Amino acid sequence: MLSMQDVLDYCDLDRGEIEAIAEHEHLPLAIAAELSEVLLGTPEGVCQLHAMILENMQQALAAGDNQRVLELMETYEHLKRTHPLPSMH
Repeated sequence: MLSMQDVLDYCDLDRGEIEAIAEHEHLPLAIAAELSEVLLGTPEGVCQLHAMILENMQQALAAGDNQRVLELMETYEHLKRTHPLPSMH
């Protein structure tokens, strides 16, 4: 049986990014990890990942959860470095 860490180790995203997907889509972490791999497979999916984290930031900001905003900012910075938005020609 795979542990959650095994699942996360398999993914091309880090735990914070997968947690952000789970939060945005209201999914268990393991399902969000699977979804992350599907999304990374297309330029449109990468754009969706960026949008999810930005939307989570907006919600946290609206809720006054400044700590969560900071966490998501770090997560988004990592995503931008490792999976930048595709250039649309």
